[in-house]
Amino acid sequence: ALMEATLARARERGLAVGAHPGYPDRAGVGRRDVHMSLDDVTALVADQVGALDELARATGVRLAHVKPHGALYNRAVHDEALAAAVVKGICLRIPGAAVFAPPHSALLRAATGAGLRGVREAFADRAYLADGRLVPRTDPGALITEPTAVVERARRLVVEGLVATLDGDTIPVPCDTLCVHADTPGSAQLAVEIRAALTKAGVRLVAPA
Repeated sequence: ALMEATLARARERGLAVGAHPGYPDRAGVGRRDVHMSLDDVTALVADQVGALDELARATGVRLAHVKPHGALYNRAVHDEALAAAVVKGICLRIPGAAVFAPPHSALLRAATGAGLRGVREAFADRAYLADGRLVPRTDPGALITEPTAVVERARRLVVEGLVATLDGDTIPVPCDTLCVHADTPGSAQLAVEIRAALTKAGVRLVAPA
């Protein structure tokens, strides 16, 4: 019911909609590793994406993109075989979808290798390590919640393609889209403020796909 209502609201506002498949880990909000065979991962992604696609079609909405969630996303960043299994599942249901993935990741390579459009994603509310990976959520400083800091990181990522790492270095993170997690405190207002800051900087916001 929540999926259906969200799709209807997106249609009313002319927003692009995407699927966010993840491991079957409701208790851990999809952020814990679940050991599955590659075939099972493909089936899992296809089932979740397909379920949303059916609702979307019934609501008059076309799914434009897919972004794996949580632990599945983080593993597919560096695991070539898992990334290929995820992309295979996407292709089984919406072969024309764009795929959100970090720049230079296995997931991005798998998507483009399968003929899908890769959309480079960066995170406004998460800390980065020097090698470009996200700081694990279990580590201190992994989450960035102070509004001014989040907005400035978002502006710098988009305008300069750079982000400060947890240890104080600056690294390049080219991006086409930004993530703000819904469970980050004040996330809705953060999105409003990020949009305002980007617009002020001369950035025009459109759906990546």
